Amino acid sequence: MGKLLTLALRAVLAIALAGSLFVQVWMVPLLSIDLEESGTDAGVRMLTLAIVVLGIAAVQVTLVCVWRLLTMVRRGTVFSHAAFRYVDVIFWAVAAASVLVFALAVMLAPGDAAPGAVLLICGASLLIAGVALIVLVLRALLAQAVARDAEANTLRAELGEVI
Repeated sequence: MGKLLTLALRAVLAIALAGSLFVQVWMVPLLSIDLEESGTDAGVRMLTLAIVVLGIAAVQVTLVCVWRLLTMVRRGTVFSHAAFRYVDVIFWAVAAASVLVFALAVMLAPGDAAPGAVLLICGASLLIAGVALIVLVLRALLAQAVARDAEANTLRAELGEVI
């Protein structure tokens, strides 16, 4: 991976993390005020805010793990068992985000929300679940790469002994 590409990805990750922190600190309290002023039930308001905050936290966890994996790529250590920890956390964070989005749809369904909007939110939940499955496929590819790397190191060591 080139230095320019690594730098660009780090910039995108930093901007996304800063944006998510802005939303958590500034926008979520405003959302709470808006929900309160609209007369939303306190239980629904708290559940909505919890879903939003947990969803943002899932995004932040994913961003940090991608940053750590990018650091491993730069150091040339991504094909190690340590990378699995970050990939697993990414999978669970994305899966949790999918469940949270679906929970939002379930919460909105009995209310005044348009059925089409609820269906779109369910579709978004399905797409996010698909991303989680893609992460699982990439994890399997990483496992194969780690196994091949270990095999290559063993063969190099054996060849070094022969020579």
